[in-house]
Amino acid sequence: MERRVVITGLGAITPLGNNVEDFWKGIKEGKCGIDQITKFDTTDFKVKIAGEVKGYNPEDYFERREAKRLDLFSQYAMISAREAWKDSNLDKEKENMERVGVIIGSGIGGIQTIEIENKKCNEKGPDRVSPMYIPMGILNMATGNVAIDIGAKGESMAMVTACASGTHCIGESFRMIKHGYQDIVLAGGTEAGITPLSIAGFTNIKALTKAEDKNRASIPFDKERNGFVMAEGAGVVVLEEYEHAKNRGAKIYAEIVGYGATSDAYHITSPAPGGEGGARAMKLAMEEANVKPEEITYINAHGTSTQLNDSCETQAIKTALGEENAKKVMVSSTKSHTGHLLGAAGAVETIVCSKAIEEGFVPATINYKVPDEECDLDIVPNEGRKHEIIYAMSNSLGFGGHNSSILLKKVK
Repeated sequence: MERRVVITGLGAITPLGNNVEDFWKGIKEGKCGIDQITKFDTTDFKVKIAGEVKGYNPEDYFERREAKRLDLFSQYAMISAREAWKDSNLDKEKENMERVGVIIGSGIGGIQTIEIENKKCNEKGPDRVSPMYIPMGILNMATGNVAIDIGAKGESMAMVTACASGTHCIGESFRMIKHGYQDIVLAGGTEAGITPLSIAGFTNIKALTKAEDKNRASIPFDKERNGFVMAEGAGVVVLEEYEHAKNRGAKIYAEIVGYGATSDAYHITSPAPGGEGGARAMKLAMEEANVKPEEITYINAHGTSTQLNDSCETQAIKTALGEENAKKVMVSSTKSHTGHLLGAAGAVETIVCSKAIEEGFVPATINYKVPDEECDLDIVPNEGRKHEIIYAMSNSLGFGGHNSSILLKKVK
């Protein structure tokens, strides 16, 4: 028997705030969390801005010795997971922790540690490389560290699908619970990629904007868009079997009712023409949920602010929903507020959809000025709207042609 799956806990650390409350407040107020890069000297770099986490001190969350053994991407994941677990009101003394899983992905994992230790190896020799290099740098360690921290002994893994990682992790966790393999899963994504090598690599593949005005940099669906803004942080949600949540009187933010995942099988960085792979992912999510296109109120778009993504995603939405319904649905990209959190983006945007459903508020696409005839959807420009949301969809699309969509429903 298939089981219902609900979201009962939220945790986030983002360029807009180091917890869900502050993050969501920034979204509702239309704030932009993008600013000058402070993590390293950008004198020789063409890109000068990013969405950094602000005012972060590891020792506010970890003992000094522990923090030194955790790459930043693991730290962000653990902070978000702790917040989500606390928010869910779950008690590990009362739960069968062997039925609690963890799936947290990342696009590039411990890149900060990799850069530091590579420099040591080249400049000071191999004997100077830290023995913690491997357990700090490998990508599964966000999941591993969260499982250890929370005491989760169920299925534990990390999914890596570039910028679709967070959504894939949540979608696969949904399936695990739906089909009875787990009762509870902490799912999401984390990223700490604002480093010299990472910024240089994304710059040279021509993915990042070189704009220096933070309010005209991450501008999804705007005709003047010319690349995305790198961001960092994490988002984790607690997914739980509905009856389990109901029996313990849990607060339910939303129900996950559909999930679609596809591959473009087309190109390593460019989306398939017309966004056909993304369209199929959206259709699969709607089919699983038995939801008609006209029932969807809001789509949180992948909306990266690159020329190809935004025009192809517009076409994908039209293909999946039909031209008429696509013009009616409210679509926004909250990457206009945060920048692009890569592997954490989908998880943070699932939190946006959960809060949007809870409060009946559709976030805006901020800093929008110049309409693009190729992106002719209702992108909720510049000001959010009070509106009841019954069904919300979140899209994530990653390098390598990975597409994922999840569909959330208001639980009445």
